[in-house]
Amino acid sequence: MSLLHIAVLAPFIVALGVMLLRKPLSRIHAGWAVLPAPVILFAYFLGRIPTIQGGEPQHVRAAWIPSLGIDITLYLDGLSLIFALLISGIGSLVVLYSIFYMDRTKEAVQRFYVYLLLFMGAMLGVVLSDNLLVLYGFWELTSISSFLLIAFWHHRDRSRYGALKSMLITVFGGLAMLAGFIVLYVMTGTFNIREIVASIGTITGEPLFLPAMILILLGAFTKSAQFPFHIWLPDAMEAPTPVSAYLHSATMVKAGIYLVARFSPVFAGHSWWFWIITITGLTTLMYASLRAIKQTDLKALLAFSTVSQLGLIMSLLGLGSAAAYFGAGPDSVIYAKATTAAIFHLMNHAIFKGALFMVVGIVDHETGTRDLRKLGGLLNLMPITFTVALIGAFSMAGLPPFNGFLSKEMFFTAVLQASQMNFWDAETWGILIPVVAWTASVFTFLYSMILVFKTFTGKYQPEKLEKKPHEAPIGMLIPPVVLASLAIIFGLFPNLLSYSLIEPAMTAIHPALLEPGDTFHVKIEMWHGWTTEIFMTIGIIVIGSLLYKLHGSVGVLNQALTKNFTLNRLYDRGLRALEGGGKSITSTYMTGSVRHYVIYIFAFFILALGGGLLLIGDIHFGGNGSYAPISFYEAVAIIALVIPVLVLPFVRTRLMAIILTGAAGYMVTLFFVLFRAPDLALTQMIVETVSVMLFLLCFYHLPKLKREKVPMGLKWRNLLISAGVGVVVTLIALAASTGRSFDSIADFFIKESYPSAGGKNIVNVILVDFRGFDTLLEIMVLGIASLGIYALIRVDLGEQLLGQRDPYQEVYLPSRNDVILRTVSKVVIFIVVAFSWYLFSAGHNEPGGGFIGGLMTAAALVLLSMAFGMDVTRNVIPVQFRKVTAVGLLIALLTGIGSLVLGVPFLSHTFGHRELPLLGDTELATAVLFDLGVYLAVVGVTMTIINSIGRDQ
Repeated sequence: MSLLHIAVLAPFIVALGVMLLRKPLSRIHAGWAVLPAPVILFAYFLGRIPTIQGGEPQHVRAAWIPSLGIDITLYLDGLSLIFALLISGIGSLVVLYSIFYMDRTKEAVQRFYVYLLLFMGAMLGVVLSDNLLVLYGFWELTSISSFLLIAFWHHRDRSRYGALKSMLITVFGGLAMLAGFIVLYVMTGTFNIREIVASIGTITGEPLFLPAMILILLGAFTKSAQFPFHIWLPDAMEAPTPVSAYLHSATMVKAGIYLVARFSPVFAGHSWWFWIITITGLTTLMYASLRAIKQTDLKALLAFSTVSQLGLIMSLLGLGSAAAYFGAGPDSVIYAKATTAAIFHLMNHAIFKGALFMVVGIVDHETGTRDLRKLGGLLNLMPITFTVALIGAFSMAGLPPFNGFLSKEMFFTAVLQASQMNFWDAETWGILIPVVAWTASVFTFLYSMILVFKTFTGKYQPEKLEKKPHEAPIGMLIPPVVLASLAIIFGLFPNLLSYSLIEPAMTAIHPALLEPGDTFHVKIEMWHGWTTEIFMTIGIIVIGSLLYKLHGSVGVLNQALTKNFTLNRLYDRGLRALEGGGKSITSTYMTGSVRHYVIYIFAFFILALGGGLLLIGDIHFGGNGSYAPISFYEAVAIIALVIPVLVLPFVRTRLMAIILTGAAGYMVTLFFVLFRAPDLALTQMIVETVSVMLFLLCFYHLPKLKREKVPMGLKWRNLLISAGVGVVVTLIALAASTGRSFDSIADFFIKESYPSAGGKNIVNVILVDFRGFDTLLEIMVLGIASLGIYALIRVDLGEQLLGQRDPYQEVYLPSRNDVILRTVSKVVIFIVVAFSWYLFSAGHNEPGGGFIGGLMTAAALVLLSMAFGMDVTRNVIPVQFRKVTAVGLLIALLTGIGSLVLGVPFLSHTFGHRELPLLGDTELATAVLFDLGVYLAVVGVTMTIINSIGRDQ
């Protein structure tokens, strides 16, 4: 595994460490333990600048699912390097800032840093992934982790509302993006982004080309809060300020920008790509800047300013795509300047907006409010904070000598050149582009001035503040001061970024514009003379200053754009309509009756599978001699199985129902023995034993069984459904055994079980090796189910809900068990546990394995609980079985990750022979480690359920 893979995994590993070292970290602020991770990552990516600048992108691959073309392929070029530096660099400053912002005695800081690290790792995965499906996985992980971060203060209604809104909108876009990725795969036959770019000449004329483009842009627009999907971002400001400074200025909202830039080599040069991105970006820029000037909450103002700036960057990427129309040549360079401006402003925005979010956090932290109507006159009380705010706001407004001025001038150059385009119908509408850009820039200047001057100048109103304001502690000031300093440095010396970062990024976005061996040459200067752009800036300052003077007195500058109709209201009504419609539809079949649910399931089963058999039509059920003869023992077993099943509907007590159910299950075990399937027989027997014990524990809490008066029509319905299920299952079994249209995969498992996996027990080899991924997901599902049962059982339902108990039930109370059961159990438990260990250790080559061994160990522990009571079990084995489940899942997962570290596909196993003391020549297989995880997970899951249901109280 390469260092690049480790860099992506590092935040996840540190997050795991924070969870495991929870108690030791409680003595200090967890942020100090987390801080080295982003700092080291930032240093690593800084060290990659010379290599990338030299035109040598880094491409590394770790096999995952190679048969499906899905590998964890990472690609570090100029574009991904910029984002990696922002993610790790801004992340370092945010972690430092949060140490002083988050009080460890009042806040769950460890949980906060786990979420933050999950997001950091997910973002690194997004910008470095070269495989579409891997990128999508990390993409959705950013949505999940951002949901957790926004809802960090989950006791607040607005936090939960904002988190849900952000996740719904971004996940919707993510699913659309996934559909676009699949369409691209259909056209190109690959999930690899580099290979898709290389095949661009063969797919531009495909009918699916435009749908793929639109679907991918939906993902980008929702993530980067473009109009009309921007509504999630202002509500996401309910998150703690460090989250806003990180996610909503420098990282998450830039993921959509990254997606557009990454796919520009595929779609740029197409008129639809140009117009969709440009119009969406300019619309977002104008609308959000208008909304920003009307806000009274500082974070809301910054939220809309972020949306506005994202629209600016997005429009620049759209304008820059026109360069691909000309291909390599001097004409393309004119329009490629827009892309240069986009990259430069991307970095500038992260710098000044991160500083401004931290300033707002300081103001809120030290005054107790973000309301502009209560603030003012803080300049003398918080001079350092004011200085940082002034630099950040002036940079955002595009004033010299700060970095924002340079990228804003480059933005004006791009829109002026776009107005002179004579292709893609730009002759008609192109003139509007600089008009919209300039108008929106006036409002940008206005909200920048509102932000800094209405907060720090004017009348001081201490009576409206919750705290007596004072300058923030040095730890909170260092991060914004660093960012403000960078705004000045990159304003005065912009070419520090031009040669090292912007030129390689341009090569990544527009590779088709370069001749072989050629490179982009980017030079940014503060002064170009008295150009049109300078006069546009002077006009912005004059008009913007006038509007600032009128802002408090002119209603149109303060009032909402619309009173009755808003996009938020449309979202709320739409969500309520969906919930109401879903509730009304669900209420028609979710009646609370288990019988009804079983009827729905079985009726669908009959219609779907039975109908499928009829539609296929060419299935043959064989004739005489097609099936094996039924032996005498099999006939006896069939009769013994049918009898309890037929008697079961007529019993009058739950105890007899449990006994008959168990008898039927044990007869199935006998069938497995007759068919020479020892693994299945062992599994069925142990599952049946544990199930019967579980039924008995539940049986104690159930009301007395009563005979119901069921109308004859319902009885006939139940009979038809029961018979239908039986007939369909029988027909499927007969058809499957005689109507195969392909060779059985069993021959492959028989042939490859030992050579490929080192095991002679084919069933166990399938579970832990050939289908190990299935097993991993299955034990995860079991773990989640056990936690769900544990949570449900902990709810006190009240004695009145239990009803009248069956008089026979009291026999099964643990406190009433007799001496014989206890005496026998003392011996039997040790025998069963020893046998379970044998099954586990021998399972790779003999009948057994982790699943069977875990079930048998659980059966022994259940017997201990039944004989001596739950309290004795807890005293003898003082462990939380939920943690046993977690350890098992972790071992199984780490086994799979270990194979990735060694450069082979996930969950690949190896084996070999070693000379061990006393044991001699012994076969060792890594699959046993995975099986150990399965063993512990099964024990933990079973005992969590048993202890929850059968606890003494």
